[in-house]
Amino acid sequence: MRFCNHCGSSVSFYVPPGDSLPRHVCDACGHIHYENPRLVVGCVAEWEGRILLCRRAIEPRHGFWTLPAGFMENGESTAQGAGRETYEEAGAKVIIDAPFAMVSVPHINQVHLFYRGRLATPDYSAGEESLEVDLFAPEAIPWPELAFRTVELCLRRYLADRQRERFGFHESELPPL
Repeated sequence: MRFCNHCGSSVSFYVPPGDSLPRHVCDACGHIHYENPRLVVGCVAEWEGRILLCRRAIEPRHGFWTLPAGFMENGESTAQGAGRETYEEAGAKVIIDAPFAMVSVPHINQVHLFYRGRLATPDYSAGEESLEVDLFAPEAIPWPELAFRTVELCLRRYLADRQRERFGFHESELPPL
């Protein structure tokens, strides 16, 4: 960051008084520019025992499979964001059941929050960010073709909980590769 988004003046990078981390601080107006992790929200959505996956039409990981998920928008709850992303990427309306997994990914400044959910109807279609969308039985999930480690972690925990017939909430942290 080189310029203040409040007044346009130049910024300096230092630890402001009363803080513990270096921040971009405007040299003119003193505004402190905080950069915080971004929240990715998504959903493990089922229909008749099969799980909805999307093949990515965008980078990163173009052509790989993922759960419908994306960056949360201002003004929405995490559950609303998960539902919106499922509709945008998979053309599917989802009934959100409960938070399921939260994965901190500090090396890329993200937190991924996945919900459990059910498709309201068996209707789905690829959105602009998806090449295709399909429902997969657990044994047919394309594990080597999953786009992200967070998605694999979430799906493995989901299937283990489903087999036990008891869902919990899972929290973990992924280190860099």
